[in-house]
Amino acid sequence: MFVRPRFFVRSTCSASDLLLFLIFEIGTRDLVSLVMASSGFSWTLPDHPKLPKGKPVAVVVLDGWGEANADQYNCIHVAQTPVMDSLKNVITGAPEKWRLVKAHGTAVGLPSDDDMGNSEVGHNALGAGRIFAQGAKLVDQALASGKIYEGDGFNYIKESFENGTLHLIGLLSDGGVHSRLDQLQLLLKGASERGAKRIRVHILTDGRDVLDGSSVGFVETLENDLSQLREKGIDAQIASGGGRMYVTMDRYENDWDVVKRGWDAQVLGEAPYKFKSALEAVKTLRAEPKANDQYLPPFVIVDDSGKAVGPVLDGDAVVTINFRADRMVMLAKALEYADFDKFDRVRVPKIRYAGMLQYDGELKLPSRYLVSPPEIERTSGEYLVKNGIRTFACRQATVKRLNRINSHFLFHETVKFGHVTFFWNGNRSGYFDETKEEYIEVPSDSGITFNVAPKMKALEIAEKARDALLSGKFDQVRVNLPNGDMVGHTGDIEATVVACKAADEAVKIILDAVEQVGGIYLVTADHGNAEDMVKRNKAGKPLLDKNGGIQILTSHTLQPVPVAIGGPGLHPGVKFRTDIQTPGLANVAATVMNLHGFEAPADYEPTLIEVADN
Repeated sequence: MFVRPRFFVRSTCSASDLLLFLIFEIGTRDLVSLVMASSGFSWTLPDHPKLPKGKPVAVVVLDGWGEANADQYNCIHVAQTPVMDSLKNVITGAPEKWRLVKAHGTAVGLPSDDDMGNSEVGHNALGAGRIFAQGAKLVDQALASGKIYEGDGFNYIKESFENGTLHLIGLLSDGGVHSRLDQLQLLLKGASERGAKRIRVHILTDGRDVLDGSSVGFVETLENDLSQLREKGIDAQIASGGGRMYVTMDRYENDWDVVKRGWDAQVLGEAPYKFKSALEAVKTLRAEPKANDQYLPPFVIVDDSGKAVGPVLDGDAVVTINFRADRMVMLAKALEYADFDKFDRVRVPKIRYAGMLQYDGELKLPSRYLVSPPEIERTSGEYLVKNGIRTFACRQATVKRLNRINSHFLFHETVKFGHVTFFWNGNRSGYFDETKEEYIEVPSDSGITFNVAPKMKALEIAEKARDALLSGKFDQVRVNLPNGDMVGHTGDIEATVVACKAADEAVKIILDAVEQVGGIYLVTADHGNAEDMVKRNKAGKPLLDKNGGIQILTSHTLQPVPVAIGGPGLHPGVKFRTDIQTPGLANVAATVMNLHGFEAPADYEPTLIEVADN
C-alpha cells in the first residue's frame, strides 16, 4: 500500500522557500536549535579568567524604582530607604559598586527614547542580554511595511469582511505601554482599504499610562477618524467602552468579573450605562464624583431605538489591538476557548479572532495573530541551567500554584508572576530543566486596590528568598518586588512612600541572607515609576489642574534605574566599568553570568563589571 509522506521538498525549490517550509513544519525555535546543533554550537560557557564559581547570587528586581531629582513627589526619596541609600552612598564604595542604566526606549527595543519602559520589555532585556525589537516596534514595522496585511492572521479575519463586522477591542491611549492610538488609526485605514465594510471599536480608557482625563481627547480623535470612514461609505462606529482597570484588562486571573463586564458590553451589547455617542459617555461618566479614566464603568452605544450598535455576532471578526500581553490573555481565553468556565458567557458567537500579537507562546494564545512575536533564543536563564547553575524556569501566572524543581530559585508576587519567569526567559513558558529549577508564588491580596495595602507581599517574598539562600540548595535566587510600580500606578503618593519603605525592608532581608551565606547580590530595577509621581512641564515644574492641585502621574517614567553589586562573595577587585557609553538593562545578563564565574556569549551586550588586578 502506498502511503503519502507527510511532506516532501522539490529539488528545485529556492533557499528562501526551503526556509519558510522548515519554519512552518517545525517552528522557529526548533529550527534555531537545529541550526545551532548542526553548526557545532555549544551551550558551554567559558570560565571567567578571574572570577570564581560556587558563590550563591541573589538578583533583586525592584519594580518601578527609578532615579530622579529629590523632591516631595519622589516617593523613593521621601520614604525611609536606608538599605538602598547605603548601596549608593559614596562612602561605601559607589560609583564602583553602584551605577545607573537606561531602562526605556531603544535600550529595551522600543521605537524611540520617548517610549517608556515597562516590566515586560525590561525583564526581556534583563534576561536576554541583547536588545530585541519589542511589541510596539514590531507592530510599527509590520504596519509600515504592510506585512501585517499579508500574514495568515489578517487573511483569516478578512474572511469575515464581506458579510460580517470587524470588531477592534483595546486600550485607547498613546501611552505606548499596552497600545498606541496611531496604530489603531493605521489598522482602521488598512482594514477599510482591504474590504472591511462594517467596523466597531470597543474602547478602554486609560488614565494610568497617560494623564487622567486624556480619554476625552482620544475619543474625539477616534470619532473624527471614524467619521471620515463613514464619508467613504464604511459603517464605522464606537460600540462600547469602560475604564481599563474595571473593564476587560485584568491580568493573572485576579478578578474575572473585570473581564465579564467587558464581555457583556463588547460581545453581548449589555451594560448599565447607554449613550448615543462615546464622547457623551466619557464626559458624563467622568463628571461623577471621584470618577477617573481607569475605573469608568462599562457602557454601550445605542441607536435611536435603544438597541446596541455593535454586539459581536456569528460570522464577525474580532481583533484585540493591545500589543502587550498580560492584560489581554484573560479576554483571549474567553474569546477562544470552547470549554471556558470562568464566567457565564451567555452567548458565544462563532467568530474569527486574532490578537495584535500572540499573548502566550506556550498556550498558543491566541492561535491567530497579526504580528509575530520576537524569537528570543539563548537567554541567560537557559545558558545558566545548561551550565549547571540551578536556574529558574519561567511560567506565567495563570493559576495560583506551587511548582517545585531543584535548582536556581526565583520568587515574586502574583501580580508580577510572568515577569521573572516568562519574560525573563525570552517570552517562553515552561522549564529548561525540571531537575534544576524551583518556583514559588505568593498570592496577592484580592478585592482591594494596592494603595490600601501598599506593603503588598514584599516581606513574604523576601522571607522565601532568604530561606532559599540559607538552605544552600540554590545557586541563584531571583526576585521581583512589585511595590513601587503597582502602588505607584494608583497615584496615591502617601501609599507609594509606604510601598517604597516596604520594598527597602525586603531588600534588607535578602541582603542579610546573602551576608550569612557568603554570597553576592545584584540589585536593579526594570523601569521607573515611584521616583516621580507628578506631571511636569518642559521646565520640570509640576503641572496644576484647573483647581490648582497637582496633576498626579500614574505612569512609568523615562528615568534610569540603579544597578548595585556587593556581598562578601564578591571578588574584591570587581568594579563597574566606565567605558560603556550608554549601558542599559541588557548589560545585566552578562554581568550576572560573570558573577557566577562564567564569561558571557560574544554577542551579548557587554558586562558592566571588570576585575582590577590589584
